[in-house]
Amino acid sequence: MRILIADDSIVSRHLLDATLRKWGYEVVVACDGNEAWQILQSPDAPKIAILDWVMPGMTGPEVCRKVRERGSEEKYTYILLLSATSQREDLIEGMESGADDYLTKPFDQHELKVRLRPGLRIIALQHELVSAREELRDQATKDFLTRVWNRSSILDILQKELGRGAREKRPVGLVLADLDHFKSVNDTFGHFAGDAVLREFVRRTAGSMRPYDSLGRYGGEEFLIVLPGCDEEMTRNQAERMREALAKEPMSFNEGSRLITCSYGATAWLPGVPGEDETLIRITDDALYQAKRVGRNRVMFLPPTASTVTTADVPPVAVGAADGTSPGE
Repeated sequence: MRILIADDSIVSRHLLDATLRKWGYEVVVACDGNEAWQILQSPDAPKIAILDWVMPGMTGPEVCRKVRERGSEEKYTYILLLSATSQREDLIEGMESGADDYLTKPFDQHELKVRLRPGLRIIALQHELVSAREELRDQATKDFLTRVWNRSSILDILQKELGRGAREKRPVGLVLADLDHFKSVNDTFGHFAGDAVLREFVRRTAGSMRPYDSLGRYGGEEFLIVLPGCDEEMTRNQAERMREALAKEPMSFNEGSRLITCSYGATAWLPGVPGEDETLIRITDDALYQAKRVGRNRVMFLPPTASTVTTADVPPVAVGAADGTSPGE
C-alpha cells in the first residue's frame, strides 16, 4: 500500500516516513500542498494521504477540497489531516473540507496505526465494490459462453461506429458469420462439443481481427463483426482471413474432431450513402443466405445500396461446394 506524506517540516516528514516504512508501507513524499496535489492527480496516486494542515502553496484542507471536488468513485483517497492544534473549530473545519480523520502533532505511533486502519478497510471495500461493479458490467455486456460482446452490445457498437464514420467520413465494414452445419455438431457430439466449437470459433476469429474491430454473438451460432474504416475490398479481405483461419484445420474436442467451416455475409457502409444499422444487418443477412445457398464456407458481399437479391445475381465462387442441404444450416 502506498501512502503520501505531505509536510513542509523536515523533522515531521522524516519521522512519518521512517515509521510507515517500518510498518511495510511504500511512502511517497511531498514538501508542500502544490506538490501533494500534483501527486494525487497522477494515475497511480497513493490511496491514502497524510496531509499537514499548514503548508506552502496549498494548505491541507485546500488539498482535501480539490480532491473531493474532483470526485472519483473508483479512485477514492483516504485523507488524514495533521494538525498542531486540537481545537474543536479547527477539527470541524478540517473534516468539512473532506478529510476522513485527523491526527494532532506531535503524533503518537500507536494512534497513527489505529487511525490508518479505517482507511485500509475503506480502500479494501472500495476495491471489492469496483471489482463487483466490473463483473456486473461484464455480465450485462458480454456473452456468457464465448465472452465476446452480446447481441445488444454489438448492436450498440455498430450504431456508434456508424455515427463516428459519418462524422469522420470513413467507411464501416460489417460481417455476419454463421457456422455451417452447427446443428449436426450438437446432434452428433453433444452440446458440450457445440459449446467448445463456439469458443474455438471466437478464438480463431479474434486472432485474425485488428485490435479495434469488434466481435459479438448475434444469436445461436451467428456472430456479427464490426470493422471500422473498412471499405468493400478491405471488408472482403478481412472476412476471407476469418474464413481461412477457421477452415485451415479441424477442431478437436473431447468427443472427437471435425473440420468446421463458416459462411459470411458482408457489406460496407460508405460515407454519403444512406443506410441505418438495421438496413445494413438485413443486407448482410441476405448476403449470408446467398453464401449458404451456393455452397457454404465462403464470403458473399453485397453493397450497402442492395435491396433483395436472387441466385442469378450471385457470381460463381471458387471456395466450397453446394451440398444439397438447407441454406439455413
